[in-house]
Amino acid sequence: MGFAPVNVHLQPVIWVHGVSLGEINAARSLVNEIHSQLPDYRVVVSSTTDTGMTKAMDLFSPDHKVFFWPLDLTFFVKRALDRIKPELVVLMEGEYWPNFLSQCRKRGIRTAVVNGRLSPTKGYPRYRMLGRLARKLIFDKLDAVGAQNDQYAELFEKLGVDLRRISVTGMLKYDTAGDAHSVAGAEELGRVLGVDNQKVFVAGGTGKGEEKIVLDAWNAISARHGDARLVIVPRKPERFEEVARLIRSSGYELVRRSEHPDGAAVVESHVAVILGDTMGELRKFYSLATCIFVGRSLVKAGGSDMIEAGALGRAVCFGPHTFNFPQARDLERNGCLRVADGEELANCIIEWLSDPDSARAAGQQAREYILGQRGATVRNVEMICRLLGREPAAAPGAIATEALEN
Repeated sequence: MGFAPVNVHLQPVIWVHGVSLGEINAARSLVNEIHSQLPDYRVVVSSTTDTGMTKAMDLFSPDHKVFFWPLDLTFFVKRALDRIKPELVVLMEGEYWPNFLSQCRKRGIRTAVVNGRLSPTKGYPRYRMLGRLARKLIFDKLDAVGAQNDQYAELFEKLGVDLRRISVTGMLKYDTAGDAHSVAGAEELGRVLGVDNQKVFVAGGTGKGEEKIVLDAWNAISARHGDARLVIVPRKPERFEEVARLIRSSGYELVRRSEHPDGAAVVESHVAVILGDTMGELRKFYSLATCIFVGRSLVKAGGSDMIEAGALGRAVCFGPHTFNFPQARDLERNGCLRVADGEELANCIIEWLSDPDSARAAGQQAREYILGQRGATVRNVEMICRLLGREPAAAPGAIATEALEN
């Protein structure tokens, strides 16, 4: 309802908004770089979902104020803007609310989209149907757009964003994926669950109907590799109980991470299926993996993020349904594998577990590609600096300076 934190400081404010968990994660490097280049600005962060808010509090509080995005009703939007008084609002990926954009324009508050994308099959056709109305209510009101790639940039232009306001800045997720081969806390996780010296297959970010496919594939995999272990990490926490029941009903012994926290005694079983039923530990599980399946891709859910898995240098595969992650096509050409169904998944994992050198080579190829795609954070902040009339920092760690007038 717009009860955002009241700005009682003299510093100007940049408001960064990420709809949910994925956008908030992608905002990590952006917020840090804004703070580095524009230290005279205060940065505040909002989200729409409970999971996004939880992650935002974890990543940004107490250094930055965190709050819920207001409903797009004029009174609530006015209240939020009155309290925060932002000079610039940065929208992650694309969250376009007409009342909000209209109020920003009336008040002279600049708006920018970073990590911008438009689905060619969903979002773009819907906006296109609205024609001039979408242009008038939304796209004319954007002061700058940092698109992930040339294709998205073209779609933004077709919807009415002035080409002079569009920059191709790349994808922030490549910058936030991390450059280490391991993750803090993974060693203790592996010790407690008794998988630190075993072959580990992790199915991460799985969706409804997919765990059954993975367990069926595991029948064939475990028959060939009895010393391997399976970890399943569902994407949504509300499905933890459902998946636990499925594992038991499939005839497998179950070990739940939530029942074996850090510091607990080591799990004795060497055959149980492990359920990752805690929040924020997926990267730890990926770090322990020999090979990884990235879920919501064997079912028509659009896929989960495969960049973090690939950045760890582990062998990664995913299914045919990755329409939420167009970068899957590039990863497929750079070490990752796309499998059509459960049978191909089983064959892929069996091959990687049978040939560790091949698995390592695939993982390293994907990792090198991902690390080579970095730089979107700096390019987006350069766009933001220019929008604010600043000259971007001349070197890493330097600050943006006042732009000189011609």
